Amino acid sequence: KNGYIYKKEYAIKYCVGCELEKTDSELVNGRCPIHPLQELEIIQEENYFFKASAFQDKLLAMYDHNPNFVVPDFRLNEIKSLLKNDGLKDFSISRLASKMPWGVPVPNDATQVMYVWFDALVSYISGLGWPDDLKKFEHYWKNGTPVQYCGKDNLRQQSAMWQSMLMAAGLPSSKTIIINGFITGEGGIKMSKSLGNTVDPLEIVTEYGIDAFRYYVARELSPFEDSPFTMEKFKEGYNAHLANGLGNLVSRVMKMASSNLSKPLEISEIKIPDKFFKALDSFNIQAASNIIWEQIAKADSIIQEKEPFKLVKTDKAKAEAIIGDLCQRVYMIGSMLEPILPETSKIIKDLVRENQMPEKPLFMRK
Repeated sequence: KNGYIYKKEYAIKYCVGCELEKTDSELVNGRCPIHPLQELEIIQEENYFFKASAFQDKLLAMYDHNPNFVVPDFRLNEIKSLLKNDGLKDFSISRLASKMPWGVPVPNDATQVMYVWFDALVSYISGLGWPDDLKKFEHYWKNGTPVQYCGKDNLRQQSAMWQSMLMAAGLPSSKTIIINGFITGEGGIKMSKSLGNTVDPLEIVTEYGIDAFRYYVARELSPFEDSPFTMEKFKEGYNAHLANGLGNLVSRVMKMASSNLSKPLEISEIKIPDKFFKALDSFNIQAASNIIWEQIAKADSIIQEKEPFKLVKTDKAKAEAIIGDLCQRVYMIGSMLEPILPETSKIIKDLVRENQMPEKPLFMRK
């Protein structure tokens, strides 16, 4: 109705893996750098187009007005550079039904079906009620803080194409787009279903537990850059930081507490470091996780320096005070773990509240 959709005949280079048109500037040796083993297809047909080019200047102005719109900042600079150098092109939003009869039909035109990157993006708001349940839509999208996560190969679709579609419909833009790096397998190649170089997370969870897998994703993988995943790296991180790190600390402290404190500790107000919340607010889960492990290391150093397990024989009152402080620290660590390792967080806090040793190690060494 606003006049931003039209029909024309065209020809493009198309990557089946990305399900996206590729410009010459995006290709390396004539191939998509993300799917270098796949031949590009040449699509030549008459389809409907969206006039995204009309919104290039508005998008650039929005990026300048909101420097945190795309996180991390180097991805924001990347999309700004792409728009300034290559321009935001109009893009096809349909395909011939004769080629893809399984597609979603274009309204009022049985010869066409919807193109995936037009149809799929709309689900961000149709899933929140638009246009039928505007009360729900306004609550979650217009008045909420819609944050979107995507891989770095979706930068253009999420931060430019989708935002221009929202502008064309007179709807509020997303609040923040978080761009992740890839998880790479052996040889530093992006994990991909088509390449078959993936690992089954359910198998890892079955052997190690859900929180062990959550730990690795949260702390060992970069939130914004490419990160390698191998089972060797996983086991190394699990043993060093969960079994020997967090699990060992909780066992040592709770053994001292249950043996030397006559009753459960009265938990005072927990003062979590401000930088922990700042890291979460900036979507840097890895940085937040590192702050937790700084607290684990700090508690370990207190045990090493003050040796309350020895001091209890000569100065019980002082030893109990140190053990009480360690329990407070362990409880704080448990509280910080809640959004990252929720099951482990609950176990730790319950142990401190009840002044009990864990019945078994939190994380068995593998």
